[in-house]
Amino acid sequence: MRLALYVTCLVDLMRPSVGFAALRLLEATGAEVIVPESQTCCGQPAWNAGNRPLAVDLAKKAIAELEGFDHVVIPSGSCADQIRNVYPQLLGDDPLWGPRVRGVAERTFELSQYLAEVAEGGFIAADFPGSVTYHDSCKGLRGLGIKRQPRELLHKACGLTLKEMPDCEECCGFGGAFSVKFGDVSTQIVDRKCDAIAAVGADSVVGGDLGCLINIEGRLRRRGDETTRVLHIAEVLAGGGDS
Repeated sequence: MRLALYVTCLVDLMRPSVGFAALRLLEATGAEVIVPESQTCCGQPAWNAGNRPLAVDLAKKAIAELEGFDHVVIPSGSCADQIRNVYPQLLGDDPLWGPRVRGVAERTFELSQYLAEVAEGGFIAADFPGSVTYHDSCKGLRGLGIKRQPRELLHKACGLTLKEMPDCEECCGFGGAFSVKFGDVSTQIVDRKCDAIAAVGADSVVGGDLGCLINIEGRLRRRGDETTRVLHIAEVLAGGGDS
């Protein structure tokens, strides 16, 4: 099995530890894991901003880089949704690119989705003494149907206690450019999320999208919470999360 690990911009720039954790997990399944060196953005910011020509160009670039692999695995529900669901909208009717984009889209998985559904375990989760609560990201939940998969994987970590927060499916307020364009609204939304995290009293909040986690962690710290750890699920399962 030959996999492409699509690292994502935020992981590359903001928390590379997530990429290395994902790499360890995937290699533990016995797969050969390649990180394409020329990978850049999936095009989601351009698509969300209404810049369709740029989104198309970036989609073609990604397809050319990823189509030679058995599977593409991404530690981000939003980027995985872009490739699986948006790329076919952009290029599905193109006689040349349509078959190529559909082939890549069908073989693309978010990390927890891949580990739970395709790899079927295949790795031993690290010990994690403590309690966590899980935040369901919008794109992963609604675009890809990711709900049970991360929870099944978290239950494999010895010592981990999962505490469900109230309204765990509510948006964190990030939404990419939304948090920049509508900062006041975004802050109100993330405050609701932080209230839910505080209510459940877990040691850590865990998620599968770094954009959500950066937004949540930033607001927690500004509210004075310096103790709740904010971790990507890859960091929990592979061990070594230092947030």
